[in-house]
Parts: sequence; structure tokens; C-alpha cells
Amino acid sequence: MYKRQILAGVVIGEHGFNILARDSSFELFGKVGLYYIMFLAGLEMNMEDFKSIRAKAMVLGLLAFIFPLGIGFWTNIHILDYGVVTSVLLASMYASHTLIAYPIVIRYGINRQRAVGIAVGGTAVTDTLTLLVLAVIGGLYKGESSDMFWVWLVLKVIILGSVIMYTFPPIARWFFRRYSDNVVQYIFVMAMVFLGAGLMEVVGMEGILGAFLAGLVLNRLIPHVSPLMNRLEFVGNALFIPYFLIGVGMIIDVRSLFTGGEALKVAIVMTVVATFSKWLAAWATQKIYRMQPNERSMIFGLSNAQAAATLAAVLIGHEIIMENGERLLNDDVLNGTVVMILFTCVISSLVTERSARRFALDENVQSEKEGVKNNNEQILIPVANPDTIEDLINLALVIKDAKQKNGLIALNVINDNNSSEKKELQGKRNLEKAAMIAAAADVPVTMVSRYDLNIASGIIHTIKEYEATDVVIGLHRKANIVDSFFGHLAESLLKGTHREVMIAKFLMPVNTLRRINIAVPPKAEYETGFAKWVEHFCRMGSILGCRVHFFSNERTLMRLQQLVKKKYVGTPTEFSTLDEWDDLLLLTGQVNYDHLLVVISCLLYTSDAADDKA
Repeated sequence: MYKRQILAGVVIGEHGFNILARDSSFELFGKVGLYYIMFLAGLEMNMEDFKSIRAKAMVLGLLAFIFPLGIGFWTNIHILDYGVVTSVLLASMYASHTLIAYPIVIRYGINRQRAVGIAVGGTAVTDTLTLLVLAVIGGLYKGESSDMFWVWLVLKVIILGSVIMYTFPPIARWFFRRYSDNVVQYIFVMAMVFLGAGLMEVVGMEGILGAFLAGLVLNRLIPHVSPLMNRLEFVGNALFIPYFLIGVGMIIDVRSLFTGGEALKVAIVMTVVATFSKWLAAWATQKIYRMQPNERSMIFGLSNAQAAATLAAVLIGHEIIMENGERLLNDDVLNGTVVMILFTCVISSLVTERSARRFALDENVQSEKEGVKNNNEQILIPVANPDTIEDLINLALVIKDAKQKNGLIALNVINDNNSSEKKELQGKRNLEKAAMIAAAADVPVTMVSRYDLNIASGIIHTIKEYEATDVVIGLHRKANIVDSFFGHLAESLLKGTHREVMIAKFLMPVNTLRRINIAVPPKAEYETGFAKWVEHFCRMGSILGCRVHFFSNERTLMRLQQLVKKKYVGTPTEFSTLDEWDDLLLLTGQVNYDHLLVVISCLLYTSDAADDKA
């Protein structure tokens, strides 16, 4: 799809059939699309996984910068007969790359693969080094060069990067807690992206670096399975990114390659050198870390496309006039660059799509080997209180299996002895609200409305009829001093079913949590639902990027550590001893306002259908 958009730009542009002119709208929306690509790349990264591969990403970034710079400098000097400064700038353009094919990775749902994380992290390293070279060469011809130029440039980038990394998260966390409107949240996120990009441009760097950093720092606050994430991806892939890709195609003048001059020679040399050097960097990274061939193909596919920093460098170099009156980068280099962009983007899209398809097929085969047990997961969500519907749906979204397209059941129970037209209408609205929230995250919901003698009976009957495996409900409000903590509904539900029941009280949005503290009673490992609730909270911690901290006695902690190490090694976890269950109140001293406290209640049954209550 993406290579077709570039080709479409070639056809409809002024150098093709001249159907559309590349006016200011293409420049504006194209720049936003470029920021969008880098922002989504940072937003989609699994930060905990990235910590384990950051050394590999650094190595790839350095190799993807050194190889193109060295090979390119030699070919520019000896084959294209350019000067030293021109050769260095042109070689740095080979080194830079843009994640043009990253939307393909998102479409196949493999953005958490190790090779993808390495390629994205390497992009940040390579583009940063390339932009530093561009800033220095630009400063040489703008009279800004001095003995302290390098020092001030690096200091400004480090200081500004630190400002973005340490001030954006608390601001965003405060905003998400205060404002829940979907449109307002989207506007806020885009403002943060543009602010990060603009600040980087102020210090002389390209805005793509600031957009990427904004994606990294907002990563934990925007879960991958959330309405806001779905809106961000949809708007970017439907509007801004196509604008950018089509605009790139409109720059290309294919006829100039055949009208004499060095344009064709320059284009061939640039394309071959850029492609070969990127493949060489991917191959070297694969051999160093003994990775699979398909991982090498994925790294090469993502790191081969030239667009963002390459365009910035060639346009800036084309505008610089040297002392002899010639341009630092002449028209041949300009035309050769856009041709290189075309071919590298096409190659990148083809290679990435082929590798992504292989990864997706391998994941499907692995899922089939693991069995069909997880495919039957059905989470039931009673929606009696309209104020808690959004929180309940968001909680269900972060604990459900992301590979399963459905699995949510919204239930409205109408008391048969106390029904009215007003209550029926309110129940219908609650179901529609639940369906809309889940649909915004691209998750379909089964809506169920039923009459029953009481609410608890209606929930129990629905669990049996729809084979629900889990129930998520809100904690009731105590009506009087003699009312129990859980309330009559929850107590009746716990007695009448042997399913995992999550009873939640929401003090803040789920996506703003920073830690999950779980108190586990002794002998919880003997409960049949033990593995299930561990899976749910580890999945929640992985999606939200927050640490899961288990508290229990040594015997239970040992079983928890074994299970987490075997199946959920990617989830950040901690384990602390809680010797006496009666000391549970002492645990509250370690729970801050932005932590989630989970108390596991285990009831041991002889029936195989017994499960945990969380």
C-alpha cells in the first residue's frame, strides 16, 4: 500500500500527469505525516523489551551509520568526483533512514518482535548522528561554526532531550486523570508531539527526533489496546502518512534521468550504496548476535528506506552556495536523491511485508501449538452504573488476549420484579456506551440484555449461557453502616459461580497506573485459577508498562517466580515476602496514590471448576 502511494505521487505530480500541484498543503500535512511515523514508532515500542535489546539497537545504529558513511565517502570521492564536504554530507544521507514501512509492522501486529525493536532503536541512533552531521555542515556555511559549536550543539540536544523525557510524562499523566474526553485527549497528544518536534528544531535539529522522543515518553500512558491508540493510528494511516508518502512521490522527476548530465549515474550510485550498506549493517548485526535470517530481513527492510533526514539534508545542501558560486549539492544530486528515495522505499516495503508475513505465520503456528484454551476467553462486564462503564471496559481491554478479536460481553440485567420503561431505556444506553468504547479500540462487544429475578441471578445465568470465563464488576458503594464491604450482589455472585471475578474500585484511569501491587494469600498456588489471574495481571503490566509487585510467603513466591519466568519474562516484576496474612494492612504503606492494590481471595474447592476471586 505504501509503495503504491509513493508511485501515485509520481503519477499525479507535476513531473507526471500534473493532476495536482505540491502546494503548501502537501508540505504541511507531509511534515505532520513524517512526525506521525516517528511518533508511532516510539509509541508502539515495548519499553521493557527495549531495555533488553538496547545494546543491540545501539550496535545496529552505529553500524548503519558507519558503513554507509565510509562506503559512501569513498564512492563519492572516487566515482562521483565530489569534494570532501559534499562527499561527507552525501554519505551521511545514505546513513539516515526513515521508518516508512513501520505501518506494515503495525498492520501485521508484530511490533513487539525483537527485530522490530532493534530496528526502531537503531533508527533513533542513526538519525541522531546524521542530523548532527547536517547541523555541523550547515553551521560551517552559515557562519555559526566555532570551537564550541559541537559542544553547544550536543549540550542543547542532551538538555532538551532530558526536558522532554522528564517533564512530558507527569504533565500527560495529570492531563489524562483530569480530562477523559476522547477528542480533548487526542488534541493534547498531538500538541505534545508538535511541541517536542518544535523544541528540537529550535536547537537546530530536525523535528523527527523530538516526535520520536514524545512517542517514547507517552508510551506507558497510551495502551496499545485503547480507544486513544486506535484513533491515533487511524488518523495517521488514513490522512497524514499518505500525504507524506504521496508528497515524496511528487518530488521525483523521472524524465530528468534521461535528459543528459550525471543524474542517472548519481541516482544509480546513491541507490546501490545506500541499499548495500544498510544490508551490510543488518547482516553484521545478525551475525554478531546470532539472530535468525528473517530477523535480518526485517531489520534491513525497516532500515533501508530513505526519506525524512535524507530529504532534509538534500534540501539544505541544495540551498547552500559555496565560495565558488556552486551549490553544495547540485541538481543531479537532488534528482538522484528522490530516485533513491523511491527505490529504497519500494524495496523497504516489499522486504518488510514479506518478513512480517513470515513472523505472523510463525506466531499463528505457535498459537495453535499452545492449544485452543485461550481462544475461548470470554470476559463478562455487567454495566449497571454508567459512571464506571468506561473504566470497566478499559480494565477488560488490558487483561484480555490481544490476539483474540472478540471476547467481551456487556450485560444489562433488568430486575423482573422492579422493571420500568425508564430503567430499560437506561440499560440500553449503558450497553450502547460500552459497545462504543470497545469499538473505538477495534474490539467488538456482544451486548446482552435480560430479565431475571435479581441482578446476581442474571449474571450467573449469563455466565453459563455464554460460557464466560471471567467477570469484571465495580465495587458497590456502602448504603449504610451495616452494609458489607463487597455488598449483597458481589457476595451472591461469589457464592454462585466458580469463575474469576474481578471487583474493582477506580480512583483514576487505568492507563495512568505506575505499579500493580498484588497481595497473594498462602497456598494460592493450589487454586485452579492461579495461572489465569497471574496471566491477566502480567498481561496488564506488560501493556501498561508498569511493574507488577507480588507479596506473599516464600513458598507461594517461589511458585510465582517459576510461573513468571517460564511464561511472562517480558513483564517487569518484583517479589517481596509477606510472612503473615494478618499483616496485610502493613502493605498499604507501600501503595502510593498512583498504584493499583490487588488482593487475591482464594477459596479451595474440590470441583475442577473452582477458580480465583481477585
